[in-house]
Amino acid sequence: MMHTTTGWHVELEFMEDDQHTRAAAMVRLPDGTEVRAHGHANRHRSDANQPRVGEEIAGARALNELAMQLLTKAHEEIDQASGRTSHPIHV
Repeated sequence: MMHTTTGWHVELEFMEDDQHTRAAAMVRLPDGTEVRAHGHANRHRSDANQPRVGEEIAGARALNELAMQLLTKAHEEIDQASGRTSHPIHV
């Protein structure tokens, strides 16, 4: 049986104008470390103005970058704890 021992809350904020959406993602880890990432989306002038779509794309890109940073952080911690170079963690 699995038990929850900790939880993470991810924050996403969006800034938009008529053609651009920017997303900022942040997760605060239990040790107080904050990992931040950004994503963006651009609307082509011929596309309909659908802010939600821009948020989804920019948000996904920010979360993807956040995920890659967390994988890199974990990889570095594995190396540091083991005293050797480990195999890269791929998604």
